[in-house]
Amino acid sequence: MYSLVLLLVFLVVMVCVGVWGMRKTSTLNDFFLGGRSVGPWMSAFAYGTTYFSAVAFIGFAGKQGWLFGMSSVWIGIGNAVLGAGVAWLLLAKRTRRMTQNLNTMTMPEFLEARYDSAHMKMIAAVIIFVFLLPYSAGVFKGLGHLFESTFHISYDFALLILVGITGIYLVLGGYFAVTATDFIQGFIMLAGASGMLAVMIFRAGGLKEAISVSNANYLVHVAPAERPSLLTVGSLIFMTSFGTWGLPQMVQKFYAIKSESVIKKAALITTIFALVIGVAAYFTGSLSHVFFDTNSVPKTAAGGVNYDMIMPTMMTQYLPDWLLAIIMLLILSASMSTLASIILVSSSAITIDLYKGYLNKQVSEKQSLLMMRVLSGVFILASFAISKMQVGFIVTLMSLSWGVVSGGFMAPYILGIYSKKVTKAGAYAGIFSGAATCIVLSMTMGAENSPLAASIAMVVPFVVVPIVSMFTKKPSDELLNKAFVGIGKNK
Repeated sequence: MYSLVLLLVFLVVMVCVGVWGMRKTSTLNDFFLGGRSVGPWMSAFAYGTTYFSAVAFIGFAGKQGWLFGMSSVWIGIGNAVLGAGVAWLLLAKRTRRMTQNLNTMTMPEFLEARYDSAHMKMIAAVIIFVFLLPYSAGVFKGLGHLFESTFHISYDFALLILVGITGIYLVLGGYFAVTATDFIQGFIMLAGASGMLAVMIFRAGGLKEAISVSNANYLVHVAPAERPSLLTVGSLIFMTSFGTWGLPQMVQKFYAIKSESVIKKAALITTIFALVIGVAAYFTGSLSHVFFDTNSVPKTAAGGVNYDMIMPTMMTQYLPDWLLAIIMLLILSASMSTLASIILVSSSAITIDLYKGYLNKQVSEKQSLLMMRVLSGVFILASFAISKMQVGFIVTLMSLSWGVVSGGFMAPYILGIYSKKVTKAGAYAGIFSGAATCIVLSMTMGAENSPLAASIAMVVPFVVVPIVSMFTKKPSDELLNKAFVGIGKNK
């Protein structure tokens, strides 16, 4: 009952925010970046709520909590410090300034302008649209499982509800609606995550007892041969922390900030936010060893552990109804924010980067805005179709998306804002080597090693790009002078 009432209230608020955002949205820049006028609190919450979704709370927390035990908490700490705080401090200022210097709104537009390439935008746009679909599908998949266990409704019907909710407020309001709802959702996430962890620790007999029992049971529940190596743990921390540095939906938050003066404040807020959410999610996941044994842990039809159902089952069995209702909104809030950002970036890849960039350069602002809204709806439906297929574990879907997209873009993007020596050929080599490495390794190393495959794909281009740049034609001085206006001393 609590869950249903809160859900209905939440839906009404989302629709109202969507209508409000629609009234403030009259241009493509408004729809995609909110007119570059977003303050520190909204910027920080937009980054944090986009970072964490059902993928973290349902897929990652459940699987890594069971397989890693208490060691999984380090993933949350790494996400907060490296994926949030350090990312803001190292990337935000240069990204905002250079994208303004080059008059670009999207990652493909930035890569095209930074490297003076006629086709790089097209390639980047296709990669974004195709490979963010599995990530979006993974988010829908996690939400579907949560709704299925909380409301006792079918997985398919749960997905239809989620498609409707996301579509209404995003298609109407664009980035203004997204940031406003992120701010509301952020406080729901902080309250829900803190309450969830506190109650689960209390149920486990207190903090000391919870840690002790979880560690002891972990040794019994997970055989030595099944325990992940330090390399696997490290690759997960690396992928989920540094992987955000090259994801277009995360980098977009740096484009939209009001001014450079808000960056340090936004970095601090984001780090604290991510620390609370990340530690709460993974700590709770590790407590599955307190509340389940090898017989009672959720199983798949084949008899293996159903990692995607560990967290939903644990929460529905051990949390009071009122808190479960808040947790449901927490995960829904986090996931809707992530979905909205992914969908905005993906629809912009077609509208701004492909259609307006190549097929119809004279398209009007009104037509472009309409096309963004339509394509946002199309992307939502495509994500729904993939999640309905029940393809793979959530962690595997996310690893593929992060590995290909961030592996392809991270080195050309980061090296491009820091160094004048990176060439067009070097950037192409980085995109192809990162994306190809992830695809090949994902096919050959197996699903259990997908985070390692993604991590390798992110590292390889940082070697390839400088080497290729050493032996290829340098960018023109005119381009470099324009791109690096107001950006410190650069080599």
